[in-house]
Amino acid sequence: MGAANQRAEAGPEKAQAHRPVLLESVLEGLRPQAGGVYCDATYGRGGHAEALLQRIGPGGRLIVADRDPEAVAAARQRHGSDERVTVLHCTLAELHHALDELQLRGRLDGLLADLGVSSPQVDDPQRGFSFQRDGPLDMRMDPGAGESARELLARTGERDLARILRDHAEERQARRIARAIVRARDAGSLPETTGALAALVESVVPRREPGRHPATRTFQALRIAVNDELGQIDGFLEHAIDLLAPGGRLAVIAFHSLEDRRVKRFIRRASSVGDLPPSVPVVPEEAQPRLKPVGRAIQADDTERDANPRARSAVLRIAERVR
Repeated sequence: MGAANQRAEAGPEKAQAHRPVLLESVLEGLRPQAGGVYCDATYGRGGHAEALLQRIGPGGRLIVADRDPEAVAAARQRHGSDERVTVLHCTLAELHHALDELQLRGRLDGLLADLGVSSPQVDDPQRGFSFQRDGPLDMRMDPGAGESARELLARTGERDLARILRDHAEERQARRIARAIVRARDAGSLPETTGALAALVESVVPRREPGRHPATRTFQALRIAVNDELGQIDGFLEHAIDLLAPGGRLAVIAFHSLEDRRVKRFIRRASSVGDLPPSVPVVPEEAQPRLKPVGRAIQADDTERDANPRARSAVLRIAERVR
């Protein structure tokens, strides 16, 4: 996962103040208007949400959501007294259910999803996302839901584990790493901490990639599997168009090719007519494009990359629901 795995091994970046990635580009793409209804589906530290609030005025409405209970608590503490803000605790794939309950399907003027791991998640060793400081082998974005990374390793066979490492991180040494983890498990020494897992992976990887710890891809792959990140993206995109009002805009920030490829293909499919026989004189309504891309994929410029290393691999795509 490009930037996402860079973030999982963040070292000196941790001391930096939080900077929302591609903030100006997001605002230019979503075009928040006074009195509009917007949703930040991945609140994180709230940088994007705060900027949206400044632009929608006293008559606007902002829905913020996150699957991480710590992010939800931070959002409620920061915006609990603001009648314009509604805070939701839900996953990306569950968002449409929550917005249905609020009777907001088809009413959003803008919908934003920042698919990266948030700074607090990476920076807290107890969350288990980074091996820079030792912590429990957890990696759950919602620590109260699902199984931890160690529990996944405790039950997964060598072949399936190698597939996870290969498919979710393009790890070339997937079989070697999977074999080492299973052998350690069979010997009663399955790693319990991030540091122990990183050391085990490092011990069996023959060569280092320049500038990258040998365990980086392993941590990325396990995090994606633990949180079903790709399934969450697919579930979110499936309902995103129906949540938008005509002319409403979708903005998605991805941090690696697995994420961005899904977003790119989704926008392409939704903005094309599809295969129809030449004999069809008029394109039927159900085959009409539902989205139109807005510009090309956007990446951070050199100034933002230098100021915020977490923006290095970010890719922003924007699309508008066809009226």
